[in-house]
Amino acid sequence: EYDTLFSLVDLHAITVKQDPKLLRQRCYDFIALYLACGIDPVKSTVFVQSHVRQHAELGWILNCYAYMGELNRMTQFKDKSGKQGKNISVGLFDYPVLMAADILLYRADKVPVGQDQKQHLELTRDIAARFNNQYKTDTFVVPEPFIPKQGARIMSLQEPTAKMSKSDPNENNFVSLMDEPKHIIKKLKRAVTDSDNEIRYDRKNKPGVSNLIELMAGVTDRTIEEVETAYRDVQGYGYLKVDTGEAIVALVEPIQQRYQEIRADMPALQAILQQGAEKASERAERQLLKVKEAIGLIVF
Repeated sequence: EYDTLFSLVDLHAITVKQDPKLLRQRCYDFIALYLACGIDPVKSTVFVQSHVRQHAELGWILNCYAYMGELNRMTQFKDKSGKQGKNISVGLFDYPVLMAADILLYRADKVPVGQDQKQHLELTRDIAARFNNQYKTDTFVVPEPFIPKQGARIMSLQEPTAKMSKSDPNENNFVSLMDEPKHIIKKLKRAVTDSDNEIRYDRKNKPGVSNLIELMAGVTDRTIEEVETAYRDVQGYGYLKVDTGEAIVALVEPIQQRYQEIRADMPALQAILQQGAEKASERAERQLLKVKEAIGLIVF
């Protein structure tokens, strides 16, 4: 249905301190996981951000059309810089502009984002419109957010009013695609609910139960209403917790098996990344030339 691109954004990753060996390993790990989850590198373009130099080049150009005040208002920067303390990198502050380059470089009209990234996409839209207006051009497509009706924001298992995050120091708060099945079941059994025993979807008054319902709906390809109906006559939350854990295990076990096979074949994985970089670079260069021509740079 869509012409899709999937990028592992390693240039964004280095806005915070990284161990070089671990960063390289994790890049391969995550690309293998992308593929194991079903992304087809023939139908889609799969690449590593730093393999396409045009991202950094357009990022610099867009800095000249972004305002300090806009970046100062980014809540993600406030949250992350607050945790880092002193000596915050310019890269962390400038992160949303590089993200804008990631999007605008491919004239993307729809961008899958969570609620926490929606503000960054709004900045991207503002920069694109500002550039187009200044040069009386349609160089950039002003992208729209693509946010699923359910499953766009999965909450923490232990703190269901906070977003689930893989970087959470408490591993009981999240489920990893590579978690062992027994650990997934254990985490779901420990999920925070409430003192009631009615299984119904109510984000405000029953955040923990609602999170379990949404998880179950997402991993079994059902609607929230269908899950509610299935558990309407069930008393207590034990069955819902175990069933949700087992449903997640049924989803991730084949992914884990495919991941091991893909990760073990390094030549094939590197070939996919090289092909993806070539496909992405060709598209990116065409767009970057249009940008340079619009602003008056000499191009060949």
